[in-house]
Amino acid sequence: MREESDLSLEVVVLLIFGVFWLLFGLLLFKIYTGDLPYNPDSTYGLFLVIVSFQMITMGKTPFGDLRRSWALVVIGIGTAMLGIATCFIPGYFTKFVRILVGIVLFAGGIALFMQLFISERKAKMWIKIAGILRQLTIACALVYTLTIISGLITLSAGLRSDPRTAIVLIFYGMSFFYLSWCVCKVDRTYAPEKPDDSALTIRSSDQADSQGRSSLFREASLPLSSAILILLGFLITLLGLLLFPVSLGMLPFSPDGQLGLALTIMAIQMMTLGDTPLGQYTRSWFMIIIGIVFAGLGVVSCIVPGMLTGMIQILLGLLNIIGGAAFFIKRFLAKPHGIRTPPEAPTAVPPIVRRLERTQMLLNSVTIAFGISMLLPGLVPLLVVAGILVINGPLLFILASLMQKVAKMQAIGEQQVI
Repeated sequence: MREESDLSLEVVVLLIFGVFWLLFGLLLFKIYTGDLPYNPDSTYGLFLVIVSFQMITMGKTPFGDLRRSWALVVIGIGTAMLGIATCFIPGYFTKFVRILVGIVLFAGGIALFMQLFISERKAKMWIKIAGILRQLTIACALVYTLTIISGLITLSAGLRSDPRTAIVLIFYGMSFFYLSWCVCKVDRTYAPEKPDDSALTIRSSDQADSQGRSSLFREASLPLSSAILILLGFLITLLGLLLFPVSLGMLPFSPDGQLGLALTIMAIQMMTLGDTPLGQYTRSWFMIIIGIVFAGLGVVSCIVPGMLTGMIQILLGLLNIIGGAAFFIKRFLAKPHGIRTPPEAPTAVPPIVRRLERTQMLLNSVTIAFGISMLLPGLVPLLVVAGILVINGPLLFILASLMQKVAKMQAIGEQQVI
């Protein structure tokens, strides 16, 4: 359980999709009988955010794999913003987003199914090789077929109200687990060693590509850690801006959608990077299991309003406070205390590292304030919470930029040493 996990980002996202569709199907039984409420806005919004995350981090779209250019990243961010707004504001985008999700599932499933059997490098080649590649062909075909059916269900009012829909979605979620297992086995068997996410080496091919293409269609040199911070930055900034009209009674608001979305993104961070509000840990199998549990709680919160609101609010509040406090405690313990002999040649700290440290200090201070507001919602006015979030969001953008610059400096320094 403590060994480092070798799950790729693609496998993690497939697991998240599996959790989403499986729990959606199971909860639909109670939703159809009227025992549980249902929030379609947060459900569709969460789906769009997960799809956008695929586009931003891997270049994978519902219609096939594309070059992860800055244009695709911008489109992914736009789709994520729509999904975030749908999670936060119920009733405004319901019909539009439902039709969009239905088209994405139906048309995307058809496109992926056709590519699977038309491409010379997919099913036509895989089926000739005994073992896991044949299972991968079956898993892909199963997922794409159920994707088409799910798209038809989403678009058709009659099919959406059919109790058998729950059974379809349960099988859909299980098919994602099967596909994730197949992809994991293929990665272990055939995939070459992959470079570390933080390694940003400059190659001659990248330089030629940058000269031959416009900046918008150039390969996006965006590490996974920075991509997640950017997504979180947009989530928190949009939440803060929306809370101003919400506090004045001008807009409705879904706290369950907000909490569920935040918890799901946190789960992705834990499963892919080992990043938690309490610090950086080894991406162990134990961390993967905790991430799946967090993702499940987030999915349930988005689908069924009011079911887990209080528990998730307390959980996120405590994690923010403890995580922010832990940062300052570590800094205090790291500082030398008492009278010590100064070193003969003190190491000069680069200005960008100092900026990074100041940004982290400010960000953790705001994080503690936000955690307190979640634990004591009646004590802290909503306008104050909105102000805290508006400050927090841009700080995440600055942190992502500084981390990327520091990573580039380290990569260039390592190249010079070699």
